[in-house]
Amino acid sequence: MKTGTLYLKPKTLYLKPKKEESLLRFHPWVFSGAVASVEGEPAEGDVVEVYGSDNRFLGTGHYQAATIMVRILSFKPVAIDLAFWKDSIGRAYELRRSLGLAGAGTHNTYRLIHGEGDHLPGLIVDVYAQTAVIQSHSIGMHRDRKRIAAALCDVLGDGIRRIYYKSEGTLPARTAPVDENEYLFGEDCDDAHVAVENGLKFRIDWMKGQKTGFFIDQRENRTLLERYACGRAVLNMFCYTGGFSVYALRGGASLVHSVDSSAKAISLTNENVTLNFPGDSRHEAFAEDAFKFMENIDGRYDLIILDPPAFAKHKDALRNALQGYRKLNVIAFKKIRPGGIIFTFSCSQIVGKTDFRLAVFSAAAQTGRRVRILHQLTQPADHPVNIYHPEGEYLKGLVLQVE
Repeated sequence: MKTGTLYLKPKTLYLKPKKEESLLRFHPWVFSGAVASVEGEPAEGDVVEVYGSDNRFLGTGHYQAATIMVRILSFKPVAIDLAFWKDSIGRAYELRRSLGLAGAGTHNTYRLIHGEGDHLPGLIVDVYAQTAVIQSHSIGMHRDRKRIAAALCDVLGDGIRRIYYKSEGTLPARTAPVDENEYLFGEDCDDAHVAVENGLKFRIDWMKGQKTGFFIDQRENRTLLERYACGRAVLNMFCYTGGFSVYALRGGASLVHSVDSSAKAISLTNENVTLNFPGDSRHEAFAEDAFKFMENIDGRYDLIILDPPAFAKHKDALRNALQGYRKLNVIAFKKIRPGGIIFTFSCSQIVGKTDFRLAVFSAAAQTGRRVRILHQLTQPADHPVNIYHPEGEYLKGLVLQVE
């Protein structure tokens, strides 16, 4: 150590014996039960180094006094500084460019950072035209938000004009409250709220809407639905901003009905339909309870989309969630016309593919109708799944033909 240099010992965690296996397999979480000791008194969100019981370095990440105590950012010793953020975001951006998702023209809506899938657990960044929306799911990401914004400006350059931070409601309750979501760069502009997906326009409400304002993860599934829509009577349940409805209209549906319990969602749906198909009499929207609406649709539709919000966010709610999926799909199987198509989804991370399929299969068996699987669906490539973190595969869906 050079004379006069201030040496700050890194804050460190040491694991219990035999608790390092998951990190050696590059799983990015350290659970509190695996920790033997904590040195340096880290504060919530501090960067810490993790060592095994044999003093072997295992990783660097954000500390949090919670069940998931550390979210690993690197399995090599590295400073979590502006250069780190530029490099990490730059690599994520290059992937989206290679996929043909980043850029202007007929498509400017995509997810730039998908948490563990991009080796940045706790961070979500969605891009809508020239606006980036940041959402933090950990205190460490919240504390680093300004450096993340600076790195985004550097990587995206002139392609970005504003960065909105929206983490109220996604951070742990004990965190110093985020009183207001805010612009970290640029300022609001009404015209900026319209983005383009596959040539279709959508108004994005990143300030008050769900998540970051739009469900980008259904983009490829909406494209698939468009192929099935021609000449069909379409019912889009839990429509939110009407993404599936707009694609169905472009696909040549004979009629499209959109249903959501939220009047705000219905307003957004109607606005998005008008943006793309002004005055189109094929579309009608209803602010009603989903289950109540579906009880009275006997034989009216031959294409039904079931894309409900997460029925379960915690493991103790799994049983009730599976019952909810069964109930919802039973009604659709009973009510759809012979030869009809059902797109059915679960976005609950704790509901695995096998459990979801069993719930749908049980619903089909209960109705006694013959059902075939045409497609098995998941999230798109800009929502990548880290192979060492299979929990990241949250979206699952089935396209079913009902005789």
